[in-house]
Amino acid sequence: MDKVLDSPAHAVEDIPDGAALAVGGFGLCGVPSTLIGALVEAGTTGLRVVSNNCGVDDWGLGLLLRAGRIARMTSSYVGENKEFARQYLSGELEVELTPQGTLAERLRAGGSGIPAFFTPAGVGTQVEEGGLPWRYTADGGVAVASPPKETREFGGRRYLMEEAISTDFALVRAEVADRHGNCVFHATARNFNPLCAGAGRVTLVEADRIVEPGAIPPDAVHLPGIYVDRVVAADPDDRRIERRTVRTDPRRR
Repeated sequence: MDKVLDSPAHAVEDIPDGAALAVGGFGLCGVPSTLIGALVEAGTTGLRVVSNNCGVDDWGLGLLLRAGRIARMTSSYVGENKEFARQYLSGELEVELTPQGTLAERLRAGGSGIPAFFTPAGVGTQVEEGGLPWRYTADGGVAVASPPKETREFGGRRYLMEEAISTDFALVRAEVADRHGNCVFHATARNFNPLCAGAGRVTLVEADRIVEPGAIPPDAVHLPGIYVDRVVAADPDDRRIERRTVRTDPRRR
């Protein structure tokens, strides 16, 4: 089945207001910026987004955030986005902060049909006890707080239960995809993209290169096409470097 569509706009046109999205990326690596840009143009709003982080102020998910299109974020790290902090602290945005490994496992579980699991991460902290601010009021009070989590003991050690994450759609960026949706990711881009792809009921992939079926050796496939519903070409020039470091050549002193 050929899953390649003619444009990113076509790929995202049925994502409704209020949809839940799992969005790949780790820092600024592997961010599906082409599909995000198409969502910005579509005007889709009220989105509930699950992603490791929320981009930066002027790129990636930061564009949807700046436009006021995201209602809720589930993330593990948000430190690079000033607008994110402003919206959260002013009560405009609901935020569920989740330990990074727990977030990865919640997504993996969602894609594997596992409804919940037990983990030691967060035991004995406010993650277990509840009360973490998910949404503030405009005057700094807590409008919505995290609930307490169920705990159980295994082998003499206490664990808390985390629920899996499944979303309506997933947006993913691959280095290479074939027309059947089989994908290969480059380096750090592999951290969250395959997990998000599995968690989405409908998965959209943008790829730097689209190749014919059979061009990717079976042993090289990171994400099988069974998880992918749509493939589009990524904008090859829409990339960011998180921190550019230039070393001075000692011979030029």
